[in-house]
Amino acid sequence: MAAFGTVFMPEMAMARFSDGAWSSAEIVSSNSISLHPGAHVLHYASTCFEGLKAFRHEDGSIHLFRMDRNVARMQQSSELLSLPAFEAPMLEQMIIDIVQRFAAEVPAPPGSMYIRPTHIGTEAAIGKAAAPTLSSMLYVLLSPVGDYFAGGAKPLRLLLEENGARCAAHMGMVKSGGNYASALQPILKARASVQADQVLFCPGGDVQETGAANFLLIDGNEIITKALDTSFLHGVTRDSILTLARDLGMTVSERELSVEELLERAAKPGAEAALSGTAAVLTPVGTLIRGTQEHQVGSGEAGPVTMKLRQALNAIQWGKAEDKHGWLRKV
Repeated sequence: MAAFGTVFMPEMAMARFSDGAWSSAEIVSSNSISLHPGAHVLHYASTCFEGLKAFRHEDGSIHLFRMDRNVARMQQSSELLSLPAFEAPMLEQMIIDIVQRFAAEVPAPPGSMYIRPTHIGTEAAIGKAAAPTLSSMLYVLLSPVGDYFAGGAKPLRLLLEENGARCAAHMGMVKSGGNYASALQPILKARASVQADQVLFCPGGDVQETGAANFLLIDGNEIITKALDTSFLHGVTRDSILTLARDLGMTVSERELSVEELLERAAKPGAEAALSGTAAVLTPVGTLIRGTQEHQVGSGEAGPVTMKLRQALNAIQWGKAEDKHGWLRKV
């Protein structure tokens, strides 16, 4: 497979909002977007997106994973960015229609079809820095992807950033392109200075998330992660992993976690840490870097609990385990 997210299906689903109403959704060429250079999104970042997957089961059927949660989060992001509102059934049907159209292209496990709904402001009005766009475009791209860990699940190195935040505190729960852009420079600097793979943002010592994933600490039978608030993304994979952890009898603690407590617990021989997200499900973390000091997490390798939780979620997605929580939707 090509690099994750670089190959796209030739068509996409699209709908437009103008004059106070949404157009009917249609299937169009993926290279058919035309934007005025004064479009609101290009100047004032009125954009949000989602990421979810469709999976092929052994009988050839195709299943969407937790589409309702992703659609609801995109409605929330659109509202918080003052983009035109849309009804959930409209976007759900757009996703279903385009996935059905390219059902034959959905890879078998461990691959999947990555789905990228996107909502952008299109009004040509550069005088509206303090006003919302009156027109927008909603579209759904598809990208067949392979195993994110094709070369093996290598434990990551995270630099702890205690001074800066990933984004403005009230914007963390919005899945907007600007949040990812604001994290790029700290990540690039961390890679160059200490060979870190990612930055774990901990403003004021409060452990939050990395540039593109939620953070989980595993200490024995307890899994610890920051309680939901506006400062970080409410990950669908995060929620799924915590639900499966409870199913396995683990104690799930959604609460404040300080850098000091993180490092103290991470030093234990059996400790584990991981990043959760749609692309990789769970990525093991082997090293935490604070200033010039490196702190190994447990054994420094991918831990058994991390891999057990990742495999449990994959088994549901691939139709190899019972879907007790009703997360799959057949298309």
